[in-house]
Amino acid sequence: MGPHPAVAAIRLAVRRVLHDLLTEHHRAPAAVPHAPTHEPPPPPLVLVACSGGADSMALASALAFESPKLGIRAGGVTVDHGLQPGSDVRAAEVVQRLRELGLDPVDSVAVTVGRAGGPEAAARDARYAALDTAAERHGAAAVLLGHTRDDQAETVLLGLARGSGIRSLSGMAAVSGAGGRYRRPFLELDRQTARKACMVQSLPVWDDPHNADPAYTRSRLRHEGLPALEKALGKGVVEALARTAQLSRDDADALDAWAAQAEATVRDAAGLLECAKLYALPPAVRRRILRRAAIAAGAPAGSLFARHIEEVDRLITGWRGQGAINLPGKVVARRQGGRLVIRQG
Repeated sequence: MGPHPAVAAIRLAVRRVLHDLLTEHHRAPAAVPHAPTHEPPPPPLVLVACSGGADSMALASALAFESPKLGIRAGGVTVDHGLQPGSDVRAAEVVQRLRELGLDPVDSVAVTVGRAGGPEAAARDARYAALDTAAERHGAAAVLLGHTRDDQAETVLLGLARGSGIRSLSGMAAVSGAGGRYRRPFLELDRQTARKACMVQSLPVWDDPHNADPAYTRSRLRHEGLPALEKALGKGVVEALARTAQLSRDDADALDAWAAQAEATVRDAAGLLECAKLYALPPAVRRRILRRAAIAAGAPAGSLFARHIEEVDRLITGWRGQGAINLPGKVVARRQGGRLVIRQG
């Protein structure tokens, strides 16, 4: 008799990602030339980021089951954000659970969460910084994240509420981070599948109280917003939003590639952007070029919103002699002699 359908689903999702990683590992050139014995490169190490919640525990169990069959080393890392009493005890328990699954190495990393961008954004930034450090310390080929289709739907709705454009609607990528470090095997699986997999395997899970705290935007969306949408529109909203994310990502990738190619054609010999040539481009392509130029000049990408780019765009499409536009990072955009100058100060 085979495994429970939920367990089979999470294992299949992880197996596909591990196969991809093995293919990339064998194609990549060796960092050090092989000895004359032509010994194969060592097997890659894959880490799972685990909070102890159902999604990440299901992911950890699937990784522990699948990795030995493929000759992949598997470890784990849990991040202690220090935001709740006893968080260090919870982190120690997660470490123990991961080791009981057979994962090695396993790390617990304590971080200090700042305030920039709000509590949720600050915690996320601290978490990814810790995961990056852990991956680099161990030489991991990838870090697996337990985001599900439900998380994707929430991310799309949050992007829609911000009015940040099609890239925001594209949600989370299956592969992201420097060198494709982060992999999300569960984006096509729902949250209940992960929880069911934990239940039938008798895996203990920890439910973060922040996930039910209405003080957090994502929590309100999860417990109030999405249920209201499903009540009004019927079942299938989560699946539809996840499909929207993939379609939006495809469109955004194509437009980004177009903008990257077009940018060289709208600069003069000195490298300045020519307003007349920018004006001739489709708005979606032109604004991507403006955003790239602002970031290159020093504007922080996370603080550069659609309204900033729209103001800069009006220097091209609605020029009436207006003054400079101040952007985040002390970057200034101004029109001079038919050229758009974007630089700090």
